[in-house]
Amino acid sequence: MLLELTRYLDSIVARDPSPRSRWEVLLYPGVLALGLHRVAHWLFEAELFFMARLVNHISRFLTAIDIHPGAKIGRNFFIDHGFVVIGETAEIGDNVTMYQGSTLGGTNPTNGVGGKRHPTIGDDVIVSLGAAILGPLVVGKGARIGANAVVTKDVPEGATMVGIPAKSTLVEVRPETQAFVPYGTPCSERFDPATQKVELLQCEMLALQKRLAELLEERDAQAAKQSSARKRAGAKRD
Repeated sequence: MLLELTRYLDSIVARDPSPRSRWEVLLYPGVLALGLHRVAHWLFEAELFFMARLVNHISRFLTAIDIHPGAKIGRNFFIDHGFVVIGETAEIGDNVTMYQGSTLGGTNPTNGVGGKRHPTIGDDVIVSLGAAILGPLVVGKGARIGANAVVTKDVPEGATMVGIPAKSTLVEVRPETQAFVPYGTPCSERFDPATQKVELLQCEMLALQKRLAELLEERDAQAAKQSSARKRAGAKRD
Protein backbone atom coordinates (compact mmCIF):
# COMPACT_ATOMS: atom_id res chain seq x y z
CA MET A 1 0.00 0.00 0.00
CA LEU A 2 2.85 2.39 0.83
CA LEU A 3 4.50 1.56 -2.50
CA GLU A 4 1.24 2.28 -4.33
CA LEU A 5 0.90 5.63 -2.54
CA THR A 6 4.49 6.51 -3.44
CA ARG A 7 3.85 5.71 -7.10
CA TYR A 8 0.72 7.85 -7.03
CA LEU A 9 2.54 10.83 -5.51
CA ASP A 10 5.37 10.44 -8.02
CA SER A 11 2.84 10.46 -10.86
CA ILE A 12 1.60 13.86 -9.63
CA VAL A 13 5.13 15.24 -9.29
CA ALA A 14 5.72 14.20 -12.90
CA ARG A 15 2.74 16.33 -13.99
CA ASP A 16 3.22 19.32 -11.68
CA PRO A 17 6.58 21.11 -11.41
CA SER A 18 5.66 23.10 -8.29
CA PRO A 19 6.00 20.57 -5.40
CA ARG A 20 9.40 20.20 -3.76
CA SER A 21 8.61 16.86 -2.12
CA ARG A 22 6.03 14.09 -1.89
CA TRP A 23 4.99 15.41 1.53
CA GLU A 24 3.87 18.63 -0.11
CA VAL A 25 1.73 16.71 -2.60
CA LEU A 26 -0.11 15.06 0.30
CA LEU A 27 -1.55 18.50 1.11
CA TYR A 28 -3.08 18.94 -2.35
CA PRO A 29 -6.91 19.20 -2.23
CA GLY A 30 -7.17 16.83 -5.20
CA VAL A 31 -5.24 14.14 -3.35
CA LEU A 32 -7.44 14.49 -0.25
CA ALA A 33 -10.59 14.49 -2.37
CA LEU A 34 -9.52 11.30 -4.17
CA GLY A 35 -8.65 9.57 -0.88
CA LEU A 36 -12.03 10.42 0.62
CA HIS A 37 -13.73 9.37 -2.61
CA ARG A 38 -12.16 5.91 -2.33
CA VAL A 39 -13.82 5.61 1.08
CA ALA A 40 -17.14 7.00 -0.17
CA HIS A 41 -17.12 4.70 -3.21
CA TRP A 42 -16.49 1.66 -1.00
CA LEU A 43 -19.49 2.65 1.13
CA PHE A 44 -21.56 3.24 -2.01
CA GLU A 45 -20.71 -0.21 -3.36
CA ALA A 46 -21.76 -1.65 0.02
CA GLU A 47 -25.11 0.20 -0.42
CA LEU A 48 -24.42 2.39 2.62
CA PHE A 49 -25.64 5.35 0.64
CA PHE A 50 -26.16 7.83 3.48
CA MET A 51 -22.65 7.24 4.84
CA ALA A 52 -21.22 7.52 1.34
CA ARG A 53 -22.97 10.85 0.86
CA LEU A 54 -21.77 12.04 4.26
CA VAL A 55 -18.15 11.36 3.32
CA ASN A 56 -18.79 13.09 -0.02
CA HIS A 57 -20.12 16.21 1.74
CA ILE A 58 -17.16 16.30 4.12
CA SER A 59 -14.81 16.03 1.14
CA ARG A 60 -16.60 18.81 -0.73
CA PHE A 61 -16.49 21.05 2.35
CA LEU A 62 -12.74 20.50 2.80
CA THR A 63 -11.62 20.59 -0.83
CA ALA A 64 -14.32 22.31 -2.96
CA ILE A 65 -14.24 19.20 -5.14
CA ASP A 66 -17.50 17.28 -5.66
CA ILE A 67 -17.06 13.64 -6.70
CA HIS A 68 -20.21 11.55 -6.48
CA PRO A 69 -19.60 8.36 -4.48
CA GLY A 70 -20.79 6.27 -7.43
CA ALA A 71 -18.12 7.53 -9.84
CA LYS A 72 -15.49 4.96 -10.86
CA ILE A 73 -11.93 6.30 -10.94
CA GLY A 74 -8.76 4.52 -12.08
CA ARG A 75 -5.14 4.83 -10.96
CA ASN A 76 -3.08 8.04 -10.72
CA PHE A 77 -6.01 10.43 -11.09
CA PHE A 78 -4.88 14.04 -10.56
CA ILE A 79 -7.09 17.07 -9.93
CA ASP A 80 -4.98 20.21 -10.15
CA HIS A 81 -6.22 22.97 -7.79
CA GLY A 82 -9.88 21.97 -7.46
CA PHE A 83 -13.47 23.16 -8.02
CA VAL A 84 -14.14 20.06 -10.10
CA VAL A 85 -17.49 18.23 -10.42
CA ILE A 86 -17.72 14.53 -11.32
CA GLY A 87 -21.11 12.86 -11.67
CA GLU A 88 -22.45 9.55 -10.40
CA THR A 89 -22.05 7.35 -13.47
CA ALA A 90 -18.77 8.85 -14.67
CA GLU A 91 -15.96 6.40 -15.35
CA ILE A 92 -12.35 7.59 -15.41
CA GLY A 93 -9.36 5.59 -16.64
CA ASP A 94 -5.74 5.65 -15.50
CA ASN A 95 -3.40 8.68 -15.47
CA VAL A 96 -6.17 11.20 -16.13
CA THR A 97 -5.64 14.88 -15.27
CA MET A 98 -8.41 17.43 -14.66
CA TYR A 99 -7.81 21.12 -14.10
CA GLN A 100 -9.78 23.62 -12.05
CA GLY A 101 -13.38 24.31 -12.97
CA SER A 102 -13.81 21.27 -15.21
CA THR A 103 -16.94 19.11 -15.10
CA LEU A 104 -17.96 15.57 -16.00
CA GLY A 105 -21.67 16.28 -16.17
CA GLY A 106 -24.74 14.22 -16.91
CA THR A 107 -27.85 14.47 -19.02
CA ASN A 108 -31.38 14.62 -17.69
CA PRO A 109 -33.20 11.74 -19.41
CA THR A 110 -36.71 12.66 -20.55
CA ASN A 111 -37.87 9.08 -19.97
CA GLY A 112 -37.14 9.35 -16.26
CA VAL A 113 -34.68 6.46 -16.31
CA GLY A 114 -31.30 7.29 -14.77
CA GLY A 115 -28.93 4.78 -16.29
CA LYS A 116 -25.57 5.87 -17.70
CA ARG A 117 -25.76 9.68 -17.71
CA HIS A 118 -22.12 10.74 -17.42
CA PRO A 119 -19.03 10.37 -19.62
CA THR A 120 -16.44 7.63 -19.79
CA ILE A 121 -12.88 9.00 -19.87
CA GLY A 122 -10.06 6.91 -21.33
CA ASP A 123 -6.51 6.59 -20.04
CA ASP A 124 -4.06 9.52 -20.21
CA VAL A 125 -6.73 12.12 -20.98
CA ILE A 126 -6.16 15.79 -20.03
CA VAL A 127 -9.22 17.94 -19.28
CA SER A 128 -8.25 21.60 -19.20
CA LEU A 129 -9.65 24.36 -17.01
CA GLY A 130 -13.32 25.21 -17.34
CA ALA A 131 -14.04 22.36 -19.75
CA ALA A 132 -17.36 20.49 -19.56
CA ILE A 133 -17.88 16.95 -20.84
CA LEU A 134 -21.61 16.26 -20.85
CA GLY A 135 -23.58 13.06 -21.24
CA PRO A 136 -22.83 9.34 -21.63
CA LEU A 137 -20.18 9.84 -24.28
CA VAL A 138 -16.70 8.33 -24.58
CA VAL A 139 -13.45 10.31 -24.58
CA GLY A 140 -10.76 8.22 -26.25
CA LYS A 141 -7.36 7.41 -24.80
CA GLY A 142 -4.84 10.25 -24.83
CA ALA A 143 -7.35 12.92 -25.89
CA ARG A 144 -6.97 16.54 -24.75
CA ILE A 145 -9.93 18.76 -23.96
CA GLY A 146 -9.08 22.44 -24.33
CA ALA A 147 -9.93 25.24 -21.91
CA ASN A 148 -13.66 26.06 -21.66
CA ALA A 149 -14.55 23.50 -24.32
CA VAL A 150 -18.00 21.91 -24.13
CA VAL A 151 -17.92 18.30 -25.32
CA THR A 152 -21.25 16.68 -26.27
CA LYS A 153 -20.10 13.95 -28.67
CA ASP A 154 -17.63 11.07 -28.53
CA VAL A 155 -13.97 12.07 -28.80
CA PRO A 156 -11.53 9.96 -30.85
CA GLU A 157 -8.28 8.73 -29.35
CA GLY A 158 -5.53 11.34 -29.38
CA ALA A 159 -7.79 14.20 -30.49
CA THR A 160 -7.49 17.78 -29.24
CA MET A 161 -10.94 19.33 -28.72
CA VAL A 162 -11.67 23.07 -28.55
CA GLY A 163 -14.68 25.36 -28.74
CA ILE A 164 -18.42 25.34 -27.96
CA PRO A 165 -19.54 22.83 -29.02
CA ALA A 166 -16.11 21.22 -29.02
CA LYS A 167 -14.57 20.20 -32.33
CA SER A 168 -11.37 18.34 -33.09
CA THR A 169 -8.43 20.41 -34.31
CA LEU A 170 -5.67 19.28 -36.68
CA VAL A 171 -3.36 18.88 -33.69
CA GLU A 172 -3.04 15.22 -32.78
CA VAL A 173 -1.19 13.58 -29.91
CA ARG A 174 1.76 12.29 -31.90
CA PRO A 175 4.71 10.32 -30.48
CA GLU A 176 6.80 13.48 -30.16
CA THR A 177 4.11 15.17 -28.03
CA GLN A 178 3.07 12.31 -25.78
CA ALA A 179 4.98 13.56 -22.73
CA PHE A 180 2.65 15.30 -20.30
CA VAL A 181 1.83 18.84 -21.38
CA PRO A 182 0.20 21.22 -18.86
CA TYR A 183 -3.38 22.19 -19.77
CA GLY A 184 -3.28 19.73 -22.67
CA THR A 185 -1.71 22.22 -25.07
CA PRO A 186 0.84 20.64 -27.42
CA CYS A 187 2.65 23.72 -28.76
CA SER A 188 4.18 26.24 -26.40
CA GLU A 189 5.72 25.75 -22.98
CA ARG A 190 4.78 29.37 -22.31
CA PHE A 191 1.09 28.54 -22.66
CA ASP A 192 -1.43 31.06 -21.40
CA PRO A 193 -5.03 29.75 -21.25
CA ALA A 194 -6.27 33.19 -22.34
CA THR A 195 -4.50 32.79 -25.70
CA GLN A 196 -5.35 29.16 -26.34
CA LYS A 197 -7.07 29.81 -29.67
CA VAL A 198 -3.96 31.53 -31.02
CA GLU A 199 -1.77 28.70 -29.73
CA LEU A 200 -3.97 26.08 -31.40
CA LEU A 201 -4.07 28.02 -34.68
CA GLN A 202 -0.27 28.13 -34.59
CA CYS A 203 -0.24 24.38 -34.03
CA GLU A 204 -2.58 23.83 -36.98
CA MET A 205 -0.41 26.05 -39.20
CA LEU A 206 2.73 24.14 -38.21
CA ALA A 207 0.97 20.84 -38.85
CA LEU A 208 -0.16 22.01 -42.30
CA GLN A 209 3.33 23.28 -43.13
CA LYS A 210 4.82 19.95 -42.12
CA ARG A 211 2.29 18.03 -44.19
CA LEU A 212 2.93 20.30 -47.20
CA ALA A 213 6.68 19.69 -46.91
CA GLU A 214 6.04 15.93 -46.79
CA LEU A 215 3.85 16.08 -49.91
CA LEU A 216 6.47 18.13 -51.79
CA GLU A 217 9.16 15.60 -50.83
CA GLU A 218 6.92 12.77 -52.06
CA ARG A 219 6.31 14.60 -55.35
CA ASP A 220 10.02 15.27 -55.88
CA ALA A 221 10.89 11.66 -55.06
CA GLN A 222 8.24 10.42 -57.52
CA ALA A 223 9.51 12.78 -60.22
CA ALA A 224 13.08 11.59 -59.65
CA LYS A 225 11.98 7.96 -60.00
CA GLN A 226 10.12 8.69 -63.23
CA SER A 227 13.11 10.60 -64.62
CA SER A 228 15.44 7.74 -63.72
CA ALA A 229 13.08 5.24 -65.35
CA ARG A 230 12.96 7.29 -68.57
CA LYS A 231 16.76 7.49 -68.66
CA ARG A 232 17.06 3.71 -68.23
CA ALA A 233 14.48 3.13 -70.95
CA GLY A 234 16.38 5.51 -73.27
CA ALA A 235 19.68 3.77 -72.53
CA LYS A 236 18.16 0.38 -73.41
CA ARG A 237 16.86 1.69 -76.76
CA ASP A 238 20.31 3.07 -77.58
